[in-house]
Amino acid sequence: MTVTWVLTPEDVARIRFAFSPMWELVASLRTLQKPARQSLHLPWIKAVRPRLAGLDLSELFALVPPTGYLADFITPPPDTPLPDFAAELDRVRRTLPETARREALRIEGTDRAVIERFTADPEAGVARIARALEAYWETCFAEFWPRVYGLLERDVLRRSRHLAEGGARRLFATLDPGVTWTGERLVIDRPWCAVEGVRGDGLVLVPSAFWWPSVGVITAPYQPMLVYPVLGAGTLWEQGPPPAPGALAALIGRSRAQILLALAEPATTSALAARMSLTPGAVSQHLGVLSGSGLTVGMRVGKQVVYRRTPTGDTLACGGS
Repeated sequence: MTVTWVLTPEDVARIRFAFSPMWELVASLRTLQKPARQSLHLPWIKAVRPRLAGLDLSELFALVPPTGYLADFITPPPDTPLPDFAAELDRVRRTLPETARREALRIEGTDRAVIERFTADPEAGVARIARALEAYWETCFAEFWPRVYGLLERDVLRRSRHLAEGGARRLFATLDPGVTWTGERLVIDRPWCAVEGVRGDGLVLVPSAFWWPSVGVITAPYQPMLVYPVLGAGTLWEQGPPPAPGALAALIGRSRAQILLALAEPATTSALAARMSLTPGAVSQHLGVLSGSGLTVGMRVGKQVVYRRTPTGDTLACGGS
């Protein structure tokens, strides 16, 4: 079975990327229920499992079963490139009761008693779900989000270059084997079938570490959203920054050597800070020295400045490694 979206030229022109802390949080509920599916996240599971005793996740697990459809209202498509968790949680709280009830009734293979309780009073159910999501975020996910965000950010920078250099054809060709672009139709391998146009609403592309290695979709009445597996998911829980080889560290300093090696893929100051366990101010100072030495260069992408190595920086980093 497949999902087939007919993309007009206007839809293609309105393709955009976004990050979603809410999507990652909700996807992680499936990871908890079926750890064997994503053994790469075992370090996170081991870290948070002792914390689960103080949480009641039964209703969330019912609305987000290990497989199959999950209630879309819990994961509204991001309306900005980088919504914060509080803004996404507010959108969940504002879900219309009838929408929540209709989506809950679509869920199969879950605890029907919990679903029946939810659908009997969906307004109260949405409020409970929002409280449970907030508690789960604060207890098990918030401290890990900067690390996840850094991985997602690097992926989007890479994909954005693909889109700029080769258009939609190159972008979709490298997105996932389950996604095929014909030049007019986007065909997505999913376990249910729907054929519809995107109707000029554009398409939101959301990378995900916790949905990996699958693709996911949200369709009308929401803005069409395609969730795809982030590249490099296997590196997510590697401890600490990349190693700084002795000779390179002796030449330019350990922290600057680590930053230069980390810039094998372009990154922002904030992403580097999270990965290096340094303050953004410290990273900014090191980048200033590296840029002044001709080893890195900053380029503006939207509202952010993204740093990359220069050819001289590449030579030094590769020679030092």
